[in-house]
Amino acid sequence: MASTTYYFPTGGHPDQTQLLTDRAMFTQAYAVVPKGVLRDIVTSHLPFWDNMRMWVLSRPLSGFAETFSQYIVELGEGGGSDRPEQDPDAEAVLFVVDGELSLSIAGVTYDMHRGGYAFIPPGSEWRLRNKSGTLARFHWIRKRYQAVEGLELPQAFVTNENDIQPTPMPGTDGKWVTTRFVDTSDMRHDMHVNIVTFEPGAVIPFAETHVMEHGLYVLEGKAVYRLNQDWVEVEAGDYMWLRAFCPQACYSGGPGKFRYLLYKDVNRHMNLGSFQR
Repeated sequence: MASTTYYFPTGGHPDQTQLLTDRAMFTQAYAVVPKGVLRDIVTSHLPFWDNMRMWVLSRPLSGFAETFSQYIVELGEGGGSDRPEQDPDAEAVLFVVDGELSLSIAGVTYDMHRGGYAFIPPGSEWRLRNKSGTLARFHWIRKRYQAVEGLELPQAFVTNENDIQPTPMPGTDGKWVTTRFVDTSDMRHDMHVNIVTFEPGAVIPFAETHVMEHGLYVLEGKAVYRLNQDWVEVEAGDYMWLRAFCPQACYSGGPGKFRYLLYKDVNRHMNLGSFQR
């Protein structure tokens, strides 16, 4: 796994000869944001950040993502923030896809590089800087934490996917594995952000239909993915959002592994009122 690479956008802008037809789709059940649309013109910026830009892949929106937001952030040399998060209820996962970062949580500093993963609880004091002489890029997934009386907040931790043994799915002979960064029995966590890996030719052999909302960013490889009633070709750099109960399945297309960063909300009662209070 040490040689693993992850796709990341580099921006730019197409010339006037490019065809307008693309794979971008936005439906009631799912959305596909292909890598080709992540151009300079659709970048965003945040207050209290230096030398940064980001692509917003999903955000809370009626009829779209309800539980989370996901960004791909690009930091130039020395870029970062001493005030990255203004919402005291927001928890976060950072996943580094390129470059090196210095992350400080509650006064403890961690060096993060490609494959690095950090969980940051709500209300944390944290800082982030690009200490290298090149660009650094990372995913930033944010969710408003759903506290439960009697459960403590989950603790911050920093690790790397290369230090975690993937868990094979039953009956797949290791052709479908999941790298889990959080113990699934730990009820303190209300979201999981994992890495799912399929060997060439491996499949999700049935239409998964469940309550968890999903965000899937393809880190490498290609596949044909079932989204509701449609089969959609996806490849490294594409992003998919799936609404709760949207049927999903896939065939891994090869010739290499098909891998994606997966968000899902877990371990909480279904809110019987509005999804935001």
